[in-house]
Amino acid sequence: MADSTLNPACCARTAVVTGTYTPKGAYEEIAGLNTYTTGPTTSTHAIILIYDVFGLTSQTIQGADRLAAATSALVLVPDFFKGEPIDQDVFPMDTDEKKARATKFMTTKADFREAVSAVLAVRKEAEEKFSRVESWGAFGLCWGGKVTALISGEGTLFKAAGTAHPGRLATEEAERMMIPYCCLFSKEDGTPEQMDAYTKALKNNGQDNLVERYSNMHHGWMGARANLEDEDNVKEYEKGYDQVASFFKKHL
Repeated sequence: MADSTLNPACCARTAVVTGTYTPKGAYEEIAGLNTYTTGPTTSTHAIILIYDVFGLTSQTIQGADRLAAATSALVLVPDFFKGEPIDQDVFPMDTDEKKARATKFMTTKADFREAVSAVLAVRKEAEEKFSRVESWGAFGLCWGGKVTALISGEGTLFKAAGTAHPGRLATEEAERMMIPYCCLFSKEDGTPEQMDAYTKALKNNGQDNLVERYSNMHHGWMGARANLEDEDNVKEYEKGYDQVASFFKKHL
C-alpha cells in the first residue's frame, strides 16, 4: 500500500474515553521527549512502545504496564507528538476539511521519517541512561506499527519488533525485515488481499515471525480505540498484550 493511501478503518473512529486507570510508571525526559517509563530500570531488556496517532492515551499506558509486568522489561513510551496528537474531531474523516487537517498532521508531526529518527534518538540516549540494557525491542500501534516496520530492515539496532493493527501496509517492508517481527491483525487493517500479501511476506522472509489475525476485533483494539468497558475487547486486549509479551520474552 502506498504511503499516501489511508486504510478506511483508520479514518472511521475516534479514540475511546476510558475509566480511571492509575499508571504504574513515571514520566521523564529522554531525547527531548516526555517519556512514560515503566518496568524495572535495571532490566537487561527494553521495549520502545510507539503509540497511535491519539498519543499517550490511558489504554496505551495500561498496555505498556502490562507488557512490562509480563516481560520484566523496561518499557518506554515517548511522546513523539509533544502533547499535541491528532485532533479527535477529525474523525470520522467525512469531509474535505477533516481530511485536509488529517493530512497536514500526518505530513508534519506524524511524518514517518522524522519518527524513525526520533525513535533512534530515544534508543541512543536511553542506552546511556539505562546502561544494563543489552537488547532492544520496539512495538507499534497502527501509526507506530508503520514506524517499527521501517526500523526493522537492514542495519536495524533492534533485536525484535512488532505491531498490532498495523497502519499503511507495505509488503516490501515485510520482505526486507532482518529481525523477528510480531504482527497482530484486526479484521480491518486493509483489504483481505493486502493483509494476505503482508502475511505471506512475513512468513517467507526467513525470520522467526509471529502473525495472527484477530478476526473479531476492530482496528485499534489494543490502542486508543480499545473499549475497556466491553468484555470482548478487554479479553482480546489482554490476550494481545500477553501474546506480544511472550514474543519478546522469546526474542529479546
